[in-house]
Amino acid sequence: MNLPNPVGRFSDSLSLAGLFSGDNKKPTVILLLTPIVLTTWKYFGTKAFYLSDLASRFVLFDDPQRTAELYTFFSAFILFGLLPLAVIRFVFKEKISSYGLQIGDWRFGLKTFLVLAPVFVIAAYSSINNPDFLAEYPLFKGASASPSMFLSHAFAYLFYYIGWEIYFRGFMQFGLRQSLGDWQSILVQTALSCIIHIGKPAGEIYGSIIGALVWGIIAFRARSLLFIILLHWLLGVSLDFFICYVR
Repeated sequence: MNLPNPVGRFSDSLSLAGLFSGDNKKPTVILLLTPIVLTTWKYFGTKAFYLSDLASRFVLFDDPQRTAELYTFFSAFILFGLLPLAVIRFVFKEKISSYGLQIGDWRFGLKTFLVLAPVFVIAAYSSINNPDFLAEYPLFKGASASPSMFLSHAFAYLFYYIGWEIYFRGFMQFGLRQSLGDWQSILVQTALSCIIHIGKPAGEIYGSIIGALVWGIIAFRARSLLFIILLHWLLGVSLDFFICYVR
């Protein structure tokens, strides 16, 4: 009687042949690149790294805290936004519109935005007396100095959310859809976007799970990232506004 060889099956399953060819190429690149990009941003792309390692070398507007905010936002835009777009265009050789960078079903997207926008504004308001959120936000404490300063803060914040949504709901979710399926690709980006929140207030971490699921569904249904970028940005800016001017 010939018994199956479990060692042989294990070796075959871990064969590197074909890992970067055919239908395997895209999920392999996405799943290998993701831990590298997220770790790089977490260690070298945030406010903490700028203040500890770079503040003595360059400062914008004679304000290290404001520079730290801009450094955080634009490093996210580059790593989470521009880098995956370059991979889509030059490695996958695909259209970026296939990853949600299009208007899509604007009627559904607009209706969803109008329904959910008040919900997220209320959610932001409910957090303004939480000590953990007050310690964390706004990222630039000088945002409340003047209306023009807050507006520049809000505008820069948009680049952060553009990068974030391109990576998690675009590059990861749309990119893994064919190989994993709709729900599995949503769940993968939800898990990783939650993990990268570690270190934030506990309420934000748990809220990120709900948000990632909701935004993932909207992205697929609307075939667009536009509306979830605006919703995510509205949530963050509303929280900062309430902390700066209402509390």
